[in-house]
Amino acid sequence: MLKHRVISIVLIAAVIAVGYFYIWHKPFSLGLDLAGGTELVYRADISQVKNGDISGAMSSLRDVIERRVNIFGVSEPVVAVENPGIVSGATDYKLVVDLPGVTDVEQAAALIGKTPQLDFMLVRPEAKNLTQAQLQKATVGQVFEDTGLTGQYLDSASLQFTNTSTGLAGTPVVQVTFNSQGQALLAQITQQHKGEVLAIFLDGALISQPVIQDVITDGKAVISGQFTPQQAQTLVQDLNYGALPVPITLVSTQTIGPTLGADARTAGVKAGVIGFILIAAFLIIWYRLPGIIASLSLAMYVILSLAVFRLIPVTLTAAGIAGFILSIGMAVDANILIFERMKEELKRGKNLWDAMHEGFSRAWLSIRDSNISSIITAIILFWLGTSAIKGFALTLGLGVLISMFTAITVSRTFLFAIAPKTESRFKKFLFSNGFHF
Repeated sequence: MLKHRVISIVLIAAVIAVGYFYIWHKPFSLGLDLAGGTELVYRADISQVKNGDISGAMSSLRDVIERRVNIFGVSEPVVAVENPGIVSGATDYKLVVDLPGVTDVEQAAALIGKTPQLDFMLVRPEAKNLTQAQLQKATVGQVFEDTGLTGQYLDSASLQFTNTSTGLAGTPVVQVTFNSQGQALLAQITQQHKGEVLAIFLDGALISQPVIQDVITDGKAVISGQFTPQQAQTLVQDLNYGALPVPITLVSTQTIGPTLGADARTAGVKAGVIGFILIAAFLIIWYRLPGIIASLSLAMYVILSLAVFRLIPVTLTAAGIAGFILSIGMAVDANILIFERMKEELKRGKNLWDAMHEGFSRAWLSIRDSNISSIITAIILFWLGTSAIKGFALTLGLGVLISMFTAITVSRTFLFAIAPKTESRFKKFLFSNGFHF
């Protein structure tokens, strides 16, 4: 009992410290509906894109930028394509990016950054006799011709080092892997132009002039150049963020206000507090002393969840707050299963300590299976979903894990810390539930 009481005090102190440092003193990231943000408008250069491919290129551009600003799926940005036409009034293809909670325009532009435009080009037939130095100084239109192989088809990039016989680190290179479309295109290019230079351009600058030595059928190419390890690593990170299918230029910025405002935020927080009080009241009335423990565990669940949301950070919208309120009700399921199993054991005549041991042991299988199914669902949603779906899946998975910790570890520790070693009618009443005395 002493051990459980010490652990209980440590847990409470740790959760209070987490809440104090990560919730009380640090504001949450709020969505466009609650706090507004910044709107950035980019013009897309589609001059090198075929007419039939424009729609697909703009769709890819939107997906790439969204991944750039929303890596974990919890930032809740709005990324939309604006097509030219009579209805929209636009004359160019544009990308509109709304970033919640960002009021500094320069900070907003830095979040998106300039994702590199990667192009693979062949030397024109009339320029094949030029030297490497002459090719380095030549312009794209004069010497090089487009192959259609661009960063649009890039799947991933990784840092590699060339082999060396000296035992020292080799030269850093960047290996890029293309998707199925890029793999087929690269195989066709290397088969038809074996022995020729396949120049690699990054943002219009020539960075490498490798000669096609063999036919590449696996979709893996190497970008070599005068890279330092840090430069190569930076290039890998930029490419993995997403190479743009078309170049973009920032044309306008503006600060936008919240669509719902502070009233919706206040109403959401008020609903959460009322919901927590009602759940805690039910637990205490129905389960008595274990209900008080469950309410304390539930409070710790709320604090830990909000701290994790703040650390990631998760952008809270009105819908997100509503979902979190719903999760509070779901988080007590494990405690209810445990208490009901304890009641069954007490009815069988077991003493309190044995009933608690059996209650946790028997409830664990049901808790484990139900939570594993929820975690599998969250993993599938995060893997296959996009944007807000990823964010919901991440918060769902984190909520399930935190609720398992508070229900199994925290509740168990607290119950055994206060459970009496000797029994009486009053003590049994405190650990009974419902209207059974």
